[in-house]
Amino acid sequence: MEINRLKRKLRVRGKISGVLARPRLSVFRSARHIAVQAVADDVGRTLAAASTLSGEVKGKLKGMKKTDAAKEVGKLIAKRLKEIGVEQAVFDRGRFLYHGRVKALADGAREAGLKL
Repeated sequence: MEINRLKRKLRVRGKISGVLARPRLSVFRSARHIAVQAVADDVGRTLAAASTLSGEVKGKLKGMKKTDAAKEVGKLIAKRLKEIGVEQAVFDRGRFLYHGRVKALADGAREAGLKL
């Protein structure tokens, strides 16, 4: 990993952490896919996860733009968190800029009722 990306990642991750009541939404973006997981750092556990490879959204994504797919993943993670009783989360963009697909994922989660 490029040194500047590593520095940015450590800077962002050093300022936030998630607890069971308000987990950290950790985002990973590749050239083709996007993934997010809800992590409770106090107990060291992943509470929920979603990606463009998840079965629930994979069928809907045919012919869809990558930003629209990211929005669907955001809605899915919000739905999964609401099922386990989580209403709020801390958004962790990691080394990725809050722009494009990362922003679309956050907007999708907010649309589905998750408070970021």
